[in-house]
Amino acid sequence: MSDPSLLSDDALHALAEQVGDRLQASHLMLATAESCTGGWIAKMITDIPGCSAWFDCGMAAYSYEAKQALLGVRPETLVEHGAVSRETVTEMVSGALVNSGASIAVAVTGIAGPTGGNPDKPVGTVWIGWKRRGGYPKAELFHFDGDRDAVRRQTVAAALHGLMALAS
Repeated sequence: MSDPSLLSDDALHALAEQVGDRLQASHLMLATAESCTGGWIAKMITDIPGCSAWFDCGMAAYSYEAKQALLGVRPETLVEHGAVSRETVTEMVSGALVNSGASIAVAVTGIAGPTGGNPDKPVGTVWIGWKRRGGYPKAELFHFDGDRDAVRRQTVAAALHGLMALAS
């Protein structure tokens, strides 16, 4: 996703529309659980007229406390693995389904920068999780380049691409 034109507002909007068409055709309702994107995925979705036919809710859970309260992430998971981990994103995406009427969910957690990174988890480290109700969660690690905006845009695009694949 190094081509900046693929990450423009127009491109992200077009991708969100494709996701919506796919979800609606598959009779799936979506929930989002977002940390580093702060609700950007839900914003792209809700910019689409008629999205209420396939979008249930979005939760922006930035703090440890919000991840626990809104998404059921266990305190032990956060202490042992940190907020930016496979374990956390898996619990986030599962919690989004438990705490919503959705049938499919996406969750993101990462370090968008410019601060917050370390040698083990540098800026641009992002975990994205996807899950369908009744299924097993899928989690993928990404290392995105660029400034805070670029990392977040790439995260939104990757999350939407993953939803396209899962909703097929």
